[in-house]
Amino acid sequence: MKVLSSWSSALMALLALGLGGGLARAQHRTDPDIKSVPLRTHSLYQPYLDSDLQSRWFDWGGDTVIRTDSYIRLTGDRQEQGGWLWSRLPLTATNWELEVEFKIHGNGNLYGDGLALWVTKQRAVEGPVFGSQDNFEGLGIFIDTYKNNRPGTVFPYVMAMLGDGHTSYNHGNDGKDQEAAGCSARGIRGSATPTKLRLTYFQENYLQLELQYKDETTWITCFHIPNVTLPTVSYLGFSAHCGELSDNHDIISISAKNLYSTKSNKHTNPAGNPRPMGRHQSSASGSWGWFFVKFVLFTVVCVGAYFGWVAYRVNMRGSRF
Repeated sequence: MKVLSSWSSALMALLALGLGGGLARAQHRTDPDIKSVPLRTHSLYQPYLDSDLQSRWFDWGGDTVIRTDSYIRLTGDRQEQGGWLWSRLPLTATNWELEVEFKIHGNGNLYGDGLALWVTKQRAVEGPVFGSQDNFEGLGIFIDTYKNNRPGTVFPYVMAMLGDGHTSYNHGNDGKDQEAAGCSARGIRGSATPTKLRLTYFQENYLQLELQYKDETTWITCFHIPNVTLPTVSYLGFSAHCGELSDNHDIISISAKNLYSTKSNKHTNPAGNPRPMGRHQSSASGSWGWFFVKFVLFTVVCVGAYFGWVAYRVNMRGSRF
């Protein structure tokens, strides 16, 4: 009975560990077929600078101030400021993900103008579009905190513009005519929660932006644009601008990853949308069910062998007498 009890306890403990680990992994990664590799050349964390007070992978300029224990401040809460931060090397990965922590805040009741993220062929050129150049080629993500003329839209507003190198951004209607997709993000400025964005790109497949600003466990999908192709050689950049109104625009951290699929049929369904969650859950539960069956069979064989060996010893001893 003691032997059976110990085997039973061990079996339950192992099953609990195995199933618990499987659930943890399933929750951590929504698509187990998608793997990631960190892109050090396009990531930036505190203290931001090396021993020579330089950054190996990024340049900055304008009114940008770097406080190594806190932030990279593109603009302070003062009028007529503009600053930028750009990668030195192009982002050549076919599929990638950017997760950026930032903070927009200030003391004024009126504030502006906003913060921009760039993935463009051009780099480090100051201009009128949130501190960077107009007529760009590539992608611009604008976190616009000041409403000029866009009736019916709640600000702050986050939008994507796919620039062709010729189309100009229209400040008069806050880029409405150039918008590829966007969403209102009331509360993203001055939030007590660390504010983050997660931008995911799969070449010729989709571009997706998620935001975190309500709490640290909730990501809100701002937009999902299918069939997007960005320039194969693009630079990652950030910029901000203040005119008559002002705000602090801070970059806290940048985490870049190269994404790849472990399956030849890629990671999406024929519609080009991310694979449904239920498919992964059923796959995960099926693999763990098969593991359970194999483990039970293995345990039964081991227990049977053990008791067979004990019976053999008893028989051998009996035969001596």
